[in-house]
Amino acid sequence: MRVFIAGIDGYLGWPLAVYLSARGHQVAGADLLLRREWVAEVGGISALPIASREQRMAAFKEVAGVELDFRVGDLTDYAFVKRFFAEFQPEAVVHLGQMPSAPYSMMDRAHCVWTQQNNIVNNLNLLWAIKEAAPDAHLIKLGTMGEYGTPAIDIPEGFFDVEFRGRKDRLPFPRQAGSWYHQSKVHDSHNTHFASKIWGIRATDIMQGVVFGTRIEAMGADPRLGTRLDFDQCFGTAINRFCCQAVIGHPLTLYGLGGQKRGFLPLADSMQCLGLAIENPPGAGEYRVFNQFENAYSISELACLVQEVAASIDIAVEIRRYDNPRAEMEEHYYNPDRQHLIDLGYQPTHDMRSVLKAMLLELLANKDRIEAHADVLIPDIRWGGGRKRSEVIG
Repeated sequence: MRVFIAGIDGYLGWPLAVYLSARGHQVAGADLLLRREWVAEVGGISALPIASREQRMAAFKEVAGVELDFRVGDLTDYAFVKRFFAEFQPEAVVHLGQMPSAPYSMMDRAHCVWTQQNNIVNNLNLLWAIKEAAPDAHLIKLGTMGEYGTPAIDIPEGFFDVEFRGRKDRLPFPRQAGSWYHQSKVHDSHNTHFASKIWGIRATDIMQGVVFGTRIEAMGADPRLGTRLDFDQCFGTAINRFCCQAVIGHPLTLYGLGGQKRGFLPLADSMQCLGLAIENPPGAGEYRVFNQFENAYSISELACLVQEVAASIDIAVEIRRYDNPRAEMEEHYYNPDRQHLIDLGYQPTHDMRSVLKAMLLELLANKDRIEAHADVLIPDIRWGGGRKRSEVIG
């Protein structure tokens, strides 16, 4: 299958290219390499060294035996996107090419507006390019479980049955985004659903939980095929931040009460889920939603889990509570469904503790990189506006 990856240089995009190629698919992709710039802008660095685009392409050719069509280009430039699609004729389009950070979108007006413009416009460009240049292609759009928010009821996979004033219907489940970034993803979901209805586009909207881990089997031992691991307040997830803090002896920064609950998924299993979605496309005009995660933990439970795994390799870890810079419910009900991918054959291959242990061991070998940028481990971006460094509260 010919698969186009938007955002091929990113944390998920690069390993997906390696994974799909190993499964016999023909891969191409585009990236403007902005993730590298964004992380540098906020004072961060990947905890693990990452190869340049040219080094990655050379390594890909050695492993796959074919050249990788990896073009540097802007997905908000419609002429670039349409031309690429007309030449490559993708059968599947995986959209990973957006700005993925809630804190980055909350920094100020400029970052808020840019996030909305970039994410919404590039998603619309992919939809139009499919319509005009590759109408049979299947769009796999990466959404986020954060689109749903934290409602006090179970979260279905995209749609639910509702009865109101004696009438029944099946409707999209309400979205309650918690940042300007998440709002952009909600708009993408609505636009993709609409395009499916009016143009007959095949679309899978993947509401993904937090992905963690650094390796997949197809990467082998070649460091050029490795992916990035960020730990700054904007692009580093809580699990990345905790692991990096653990290896340098920094207390784990638990925001507020620590009752915020989220879904988590190892990188290797994320690749499996994306592969299943690609290889099992929906029918023409079908818009489907998959909730993609394996286990759900509160942030407090996550910190304790990192502490436990770190202790197994003789790393002593302290946990401290800091005031929460975000506007979010810190204790809430959380019970999302996750059946559609299981029905396609998804089976977890990696348990959380083993992946965390592998992460910690790999990070230990790069301890100096983390220590040199340790100042990014304490957040200062406030959801209410302005900048104020979080302080210890317990």
